[in-house]
Amino acid sequence: MNYDLYFSKFKNYRHLVFTIVLGAIYSNSIAQQKINTKAQMFVTAESTNQLLSDYGMVEFEPLEQPDEDYPTIFVDDDITFQTIHGFGGAFTDAAAITFAKLPTEVQNQFLTECFDPIEGHGYNLCRTTIHSCDYSDSMYTYAEVEGDIDLEHFTIKHDMKYRIPMIKSAMEASKGNLRFFASPWSPPAWMKTNNEMKHGGKLKLEYQQTWANYFVKYVQEYKKLGIPMWGITVQNEALANQIWESCIYTAKEEKDFVRDYLGPTLHKNEMADIKLMIWDHNRGIIQQRAEVAFEDTAASKYIWGTAFHWYVGDHFDNIRILHDAYPDKDMIYSEAGTRGTWEAANKMAKNIIMDLNNWASGWVFWNLMLDQNNGPRHAGDVFSSNIVNANINTGEITYNPPHYVFGHFSKFIKPGAKRLPCTSSSDEFIATAFVNTNGKIAVVIYNLSDTEQKGQMWIEGKVVKFSSPANGLITMVF
Repeated sequence: MNYDLYFSKFKNYRHLVFTIVLGAIYSNSIAQQKINTKAQMFVTAESTNQLLSDYGMVEFEPLEQPDEDYPTIFVDDDITFQTIHGFGGAFTDAAAITFAKLPTEVQNQFLTECFDPIEGHGYNLCRTTIHSCDYSDSMYTYAEVEGDIDLEHFTIKHDMKYRIPMIKSAMEASKGNLRFFASPWSPPAWMKTNNEMKHGGKLKLEYQQTWANYFVKYVQEYKKLGIPMWGITVQNEALANQIWESCIYTAKEEKDFVRDYLGPTLHKNEMADIKLMIWDHNRGIIQQRAEVAFEDTAASKYIWGTAFHWYVGDHFDNIRILHDAYPDKDMIYSEAGTRGTWEAANKMAKNIIMDLNNWASGWVFWNLMLDQNNGPRHAGDVFSSNIVNANINTGEITYNPPHYVFGHFSKFIKPGAKRLPCTSSSDEFIATAFVNTNGKIAVVIYNLSDTEQKGQMWIEGKVVKFSSPANGLITMVF
């Protein structure tokens, strides 16, 4: 027997065992250090008059196994799901006109509050409109000359007065972290079957290529001004026949337009990187709409994902089912018109958590601001207030409760963050959790009950205990 070889192998084996044991001890030590001993907590609740209030630092306590009967939010940081693209609001004409009429110092305060990634809410994904919508002071397009199929008279001059200056200011306030996607409410009247921008109608077949070229012109003109488009949607609310700008597409019509005109036209003009989204309407029939497009491979290759709204029912399962059916496609919540009340704020808290937990990768509310009359708006009576209202007579801004609720997400869940498994043992609480690219975890917890509730958040053998006010929203960062 070669004893030298034997002992050499034995020594190597001992070294291997020692290395494995040492590595296990080190890994366990690192795992224990992954979670800080404290979390910073922020609270918003009507009953306590807290508005994204810094509650201070709360201590983690060791707890190997939570009691099944104690309300617990469980977070697992070993698995990740979708990546967040961002949060924000919409640069409508109404928002831009209101903004322009405020004193400079008030404008700057608003920009910092909403767009600054450190001092403010850090909005980074925002929507705008391709020409006018209901929240414009008038109806207009970028191609007013009837029959201009080559778009020789195309101009975005209208946007230069209010909307583009506001967008530019927001881009500066965001420190260059702002992305945009745009949506049309209707093609020009001369391109439509009903010869008007309102009351639905459809795009005339002979103008499909002209309308596709219109998208390209829009993107090009904005890019010339230093405003690149991250994405576009085919049509806002594609089944809505409204008293304002609207246009009807069946699922097949939308799919065919994307497959035969819009998709190829974007690609031919070096715009293949633009995120093209379909539907842009409610969750109720989102699966049926998307299926028609995604099952057509020639159309699907042009489509990045689906945009959706909240106006008819919750139907949160529908977006999860859509993700499960087409996991390679993305989803963005693209419009939340809302009142400025606490009831609306509570609805927003629930909807954002549920949408994120069902695979939405971004959440965008409607007008960034409206004036004291909830306008300007050309489409008749205004039926809602807004997340922010500004009095153009006094120069004062009112940040309504939904503004603070939205900040619980936009301020702490940054672009690139990945969703973590997050579950609740209580019917009183829903929650979502994300790990940011810098390693910080944000857990947002909403108390569905109209009474104060006690609970705890558990992760890696540690818990933070908390008491939530009635309908309270809590964000923990650690």
